Amino acid sequence: MSTEEVTGKAVGAAAMDRGEGASCSVDALFGGRLTVTQPRKGHRAGTDAVLLAAASGDPGDGTVVDLGAGVGTVGLAIAARCPRVRAVLVEREPALASLARHNCVVNRFDDRVRVIAADVLAPARARHAAGLAPAMADLVVTNPPFYAPGRFRTSPDASRSRAHAMDDGLLDQWMRTAADLLKPRGRLVMIHRPDALALILAVLAGRFGGITLMPVHPRAGQAAVRLLVAAVKGSRSPLSMLPGIALHDEAGRFTAEAEAVHRGDAGLAL
Repeated sequence: MSTEEVTGKAVGAAAMDRGEGASCSVDALFGGRLTVTQPRKGHRAGTDAVLLAAASGDPGDGTVVDLGAGVGTVGLAIAARCPRVRAVLVEREPALASLARHNCVVNRFDDRVRVIAADVLAPARARHAAGLAPAMADLVVTNPPFYAPGRFRTSPDASRSRAHAMDDGLLDQWMRTAADLLKPRGRLVMIHRPDALALILAVLAGRFGGITLMPVHPRAGQAAVRLLVAAVKGSRSPLSMLPGIALHDEAGRFTAEAEAVHRGDAGLAL
């Protein structure tokens, strides 16, 4: 077994024994279908993870790879919704990878979900040695770091800053890894920021087609704050733009659609 692969119940227990449990919360998501232990500080699973999971569709009995998985929320949510799927959660931060493995065990998905501690941006040889084999995935989902360092104010928390900040040039490498992992005609689903659309299209070009975009608006009539992107490896189909989803009504409550997505009762068809 590769030393990069995080396995066994002892990993989650060890994280708790090191005192990480005292700085973690246990949160029920998707109407209680999923229980996630995650750090109280730093990057935490929220609406971005919910939207990404909802947009992923059902890969049937295929393999889904969650790149930059954090504590595993998105990949585990897909496993909870799709009983035949197998998932691989890829996370480079050892503490988060340990928590992801713990969450696999707690949610009883450790028979079909595994965690690999690896850097998405590592050279191909290192990725392959860690267990990220070419053409292993039917679906890749990812919430890559959004913001270029220096362009936006990043968090003083180191792990949160790493989760949110990445030079724009590195998104090309991130997509190269996604394309390498996917089978021909495999599907990519990503959430990113709307102002990065030109960059997103540029890094997908030559690798993916059949691109589908869905903007995410805080309220109806307001500018989008997130962009859901789906694409097919090797496709030559044209780009399509779908109607957006509004998260809140005028009173600040979730819209009916957003509420159903957060409960895990509805998906987003990309």
